[in-house]
Amino acid sequence: MPKPESFPIDKIYVPVKKKKALKPELVQEIAESILEIGQQAPVLVRPDEGRFVLVEGLHRFEACKALGEKTIIGVLASAEIVHQKALLSDSAEAERNKMARLKRLRLEKEAAARLAAASERVMQTQSAVLLREPSGEGIRNNLKASRSQLNRKTSGSTLSEWLTQQKRDGGRY
Repeated sequence: MPKPESFPIDKIYVPVKKKKALKPELVQEIAESILEIGQQAPVLVRPDEGRFVLVEGLHRFEACKALGEKTIIGVLASAEIVHQKALLSDSAEAERNKMARLKRLRLEKEAAARLAAASERVMQTQSAVLLREPSGEGIRNNLKASRSQLNRKTSGSTLSEWLTQQKRDGGRY
């Protein structure tokens, strides 16, 4: 295991992809911790043509930089370690994506179950209202009314008879 050493902050390059993951609130928290107890965990860097590339420790690096430090404690990583870290981060990212998909599916399933339960309650309420209506009235709204009951209720030989019947029964025309 390589020993931690001091690296100049201005000689460390942070890849753009890593910068996108920066969380300012975490940098602030780490900076406060560094002020109180100092830098406890070294960053991981690899050599690259006269400079170093940050492999791990973005928030620690940014916290030291924000505090005005000129150097940072780090460990020089070998190509094998960098490759292992990349493989681990790729598999971790795949695992996070998988968990996010599973969570989304679970939430969709729960929402569908709630919707089905609410729909069932509405159907039960509507059925109860229909069953409470007196048998003489509401035949047209009764789902169990036979075709002959509907025909008797609405039959009339002329339009004027039908209108008279509708007025008498309180129907809308």
